[in-house]
Amino acid sequence: MRVILASQSPRRSAILSLSKIDFEVIASSYEKSFESGEDIEEQSKEIAYEKALDVFNNTQGDRTIIGADTIVVKDGKLYGKPKDRQDAIRMLKELEGDSHIIYTSFAILIEDHGQYKEYKRISKSIIRLSHISDEEIIDYIDSEEPFDKAGSYAIQSSFCKFVERIDGNYMSIVGLPISEIYAILKENEII
Repeated sequence: MRVILASQSPRRSAILSLSKIDFEVIASSYEKSFESGEDIEEQSKEIAYEKALDVFNNTQGDRTIIGADTIVVKDGKLYGKPKDRQDAIRMLKELEGDSHIIYTSFAILIEDHGQYKEYKRISKSIIRLSHISDEEIIDYIDSEEPFDKAGSYAIQSSFCKFVERIDGNYMSIVGLPISEIYAILKENEII
């Protein structure tokens, strides 16, 4: 059975590769921004689902599609991918020295011999960052290119030196809660 990752994220691909899961990438073209006033967790799960569904609807046969969405939230405010350098600086200044939440949602859509199943889940992790000086923020942004990352940072990069505490799933923070995904694939005898 084909396993398809509906994402161009190199981090998500790396996680699946590390897990020894054979897969291919077909990036979803689905894009939607969050609506204010609506439940953040439900919106994140729905975006992951719609990404998977977009690829599912454009493929045929027995297949498993994995879609995902990662967002950073602090005090009810969403931190997506920064628009530019100034936006990245602003985000890191707002996140430093405090705690924030990272939600990674995923959806798995399976068609196996005409039988359809779907899963929608969300993983929540809390990150505590140390104080980061303005100079350190600028050095990080200028050396790491954080522009394709929610919240303007990658925990698996040199930014790790600012992470004081993690309550949650590290791999989920990087991009996929692989233990949950692996369990679903195993339960459905896909791997």
